[in-house]
Amino acid sequence: MSKSIKTAYTNPSAAQGGTVNYSAPDLTRHPPRSPRTQLGGFVHFPRLIDKARAVVAGTPGDFHYDCPMDQRFWSFTGIKPGPFMQQVKAGKSDSELLAYVMANLKPKRTASEIKAWSAWYAQQTPDNPDGRAFFNDVHRKNGAHRKDIETWFDWLELDDYVTYGGRP
Repeated sequence: MSKSIKTAYTNPSAAQGGTVNYSAPDLTRHPPRSPRTQLGGFVHFPRLIDKARAVVAGTPGDFHYDCPMDQRFWSFTGIKPGPFMQQVKAGKSDSELLAYVMANLKPKRTASEIKAWSAWYAQQTPDNPDGRAFFNDVHRKNGAHRKDIETWFDWLELDDYVTYGGRP
């Protein structure tokens, strides 16, 4: 392992000039985790947690807790956003928040059902003209030449990247 890779791995704050505090993320400085990042097999869940923690910290930036994408998670799990936010405010870790979700799933879900839902969710595209227009407007602004932006997850990752200084 080269010295720079080893340094980046063993001392990320030295290699990156700082760290991301996931217990109180500042979404005015960096985006939440990718919607593709999974916790307990659930896509989008870590992103939802980051947004909730940023609300508690007073640093949500332009991100919204309980947005329509979050609502799809609530719908599948049967979890309510208010009680979940209380768990976040109590300072629960990712593992503890996952345990809360698993204990309160309505209906109970198997690992294969969660996996199937996550695969389905990761492939969602706008399903109405207004959603399609919004999707296209932001896609056009952030990287009209990008022909690989097909799903909401693709769109979110591109928007996060460009919003925080990346060049498409």
